[in-house]
Amino acid sequence: FEATQATRSARSVYRGFSFPRMDLDALSGFKDPIAALDEEDADKAAAAEEQDARAKAEIVHIRVQQRNGRKCITTVQGLNQDLDLKRILKVIKKQHCCNGTVVDADAEGKNMGEVLQLQGDQRANVNKFLVDNELHPADKIKIHGHG
Repeated sequence: FEATQATRSARSVYRGFSFPRMDLDALSGFKDPIAALDEEDADKAAAAEEQDARAKAEIVHIRVQQRNGRKCITTVQGLNQDLDLKRILKVIKKQHCCNGTVVDADAEGKNMGEVLQLQGDQRANVNKFLVDNELHPADKIKIHGHG
């Protein structure tokens, strides 16, 4: 009788099956399985957002902005910061007979990195230059502005 009492306290028997008994100390380390799934979903969502941000960062935006009258400037944003933008600008300026500069847009509070600015509507020329010299893939270049 005492042996069955000892086994009965450690294990619960139901219809011939033996189950371990739960005690209150075991409940203190309980982790909610649904909360664990929520944490995994949050991690996956954060990883997806980071990947989307990187994908958006890989896109180069070429825009034309109207100044006054017939004057306009072309801006190139999103180029890899490892590239030497001043050398790229120098080659484009020589090839297409225009002036330009590298502007640090972070200083203006826009957090866009360095941006190339060229005089005139140079969207097609810049796009062709980036693709021909394999500086950026053609499907990751977005051209904005008026026609």
